[in-house]
Amino acid sequence: MNRTILHVDMDAFFAAVEQLRRPELRGKPVVVGGSGNPHSRGVVSTASYEARAYGIHSAMPLRTAYNKCPDAVFLPVDFSAYGAASRKIMAILREFSPLVEPLSLDEAFLDVSSRPEEPATLAEEIRRRIKDDTGLTASIGIGPNKLLAKIASGLRKPDAVTQITPETTTKVLRDLPAIVLWGVGPKTAARLEETLGVRTVGDLQRVPLAQLQDLLGPHWGEDLYHTCRGEDDSPIVTDWEPKSLSRETTYQYDTRRRETIVQTISELAAEVVGDLHGEGYRGKTVTLKIRYHNFRTHTRALTLPEPIDDGDAIRRTAVALLDRFTLDRPVRLVGVRVSGLVKGGNAGKGERGNKDQMPAVENP
Repeated sequence: MNRTILHVDMDAFFAAVEQLRRPELRGKPVVVGGSGNPHSRGVVSTASYEARAYGIHSAMPLRTAYNKCPDAVFLPVDFSAYGAASRKIMAILREFSPLVEPLSLDEAFLDVSSRPEEPATLAEEIRRRIKDDTGLTASIGIGPNKLLAKIASGLRKPDAVTQITPETTTKVLRDLPAIVLWGVGPKTAARLEETLGVRTVGDLQRVPLAQLQDLLGPHWGEDLYHTCRGEDDSPIVTDWEPKSLSRETTYQYDTRRRETIVQTISELAAEVVGDLHGEGYRGKTVTLKIRYHNFRTHTRALTLPEPIDDGDAIRRTAVALLDRFTLDRPVRLVGVRVSGLVKGGNAGKGERGNKDQMPAVENP
């Protein structure tokens, strides 16, 4: 049976939720990120479409966003509000298919291959239902696989349904920048352009398999050879297990005071332990991340004999890892991560928290 996959991607989700609950913000440039203070360190989590007209985008430093649009409304991230809206949206999607793979608070894949409706008709119904029930808009991509559905959802944002069929795949992909493909980030895109003259997906399709493998290695080269042709057989994953739980924070002012850093490590470790308890996991490897003032980032890790969720042990391990760093330069960021997770922790001991102190950047 041919597959029909939908990718539902909420439009400027964090900012849209803020504009929905604060009607006076509608039509204004809204920037959500960090503490909401544009003069502090932090990055843009998302920006309303009005703010994007000024060149503001996700992952941009808040100070840069302020310089581009001083009149923008800057707001702190409110995960409780976004989580509540996300749960409503995911519940709607599950009414249309049990095969839902959430990717984040604001996007998900659905396998609707067994539905009798035309895919575009069904997608329009889902889009209208989300808007009627939540007041928020979504862009939905339709494709024969996850890769093409995700590409399609971004082609006509916001508030649109776009379909890529097997017959239109080559034409649609041909002129798109290579960076739209999974795994092609800015560094890989620059490498492809510098070495092979590749800028578009069409350019990439003309590169022989052997040449891609020579440049990127046998496995990644072959994967990209198929990806640029719109080929993807990855399944919908309805049950997802995290590989690690982490917290990190950026100092408002760089510091080299060991006492300050130790206190931060202790606080972050306690938050990670709370996440472990809330999720019901134990972890085996504790990692400490230090980013210096010059953005050089180093990590040190220790793997324990057995997985644990003991707060004191994890805190002591994280603090002890600091001795492996040379604190001869000001420190900008500190992070604590616990990986090697296994089920069987003290589920329910703590409230489920956000995985990261610094919020993940939302998709556009």
